[in-house]
Amino acid sequence: MTPRMDNPSLVVPGALQPLLDLSEVIGKVGIPQATLDLIRLRVSEINGRDWTLVDRAGVVNGADDRLPLVATWRTETVFSHAERSALAMAEAVTLMTDPQDMASDEVWEECAKYFDDKQLGALLMHVGLVNMWNRVNVASNQAPAAWR
Repeated sequence: MTPRMDNPSLVVPGALQPLLDLSEVIGKVGIPQATLDLIRLRVSEINGRDWTLVDRAGVVNGADDRLPLVATWRTETVFSHAERSALAMAEAVTLMTDPQDMASDEVWEECAKYFDDKQLGALLMHVGLVNMWNRVNVASNQAPAAWR
């Protein structure tokens, strides 16, 4: 697949830094990086954005070795309750077809057991930001990115 253009975040003057700044802010509210990574990969899978997770030796590329299991998080036993609640929220927001159904009270309440309001807000912004990156990269045919 040939990119249709250079990455839009690099083409639009001044666009990249605010996105990076938002990522930095999200990373400072106490959500474990592993949880943010799981969300990033799951949302990316839903959006059709490919990541190169495994190197030539078949080793996960400097990342959590649970990442290849994230698509099956509901049936895998390696994810914590907090991670499962965050993944459920990420899927609900990403798969939104009707704003009334995007994040049910049940999904919200389960997530709120593990994350305070500041963290929930950051989690939602993270899901939104990952969706934005994915949609921009998929629409412009950007090459799969190496995980780290």
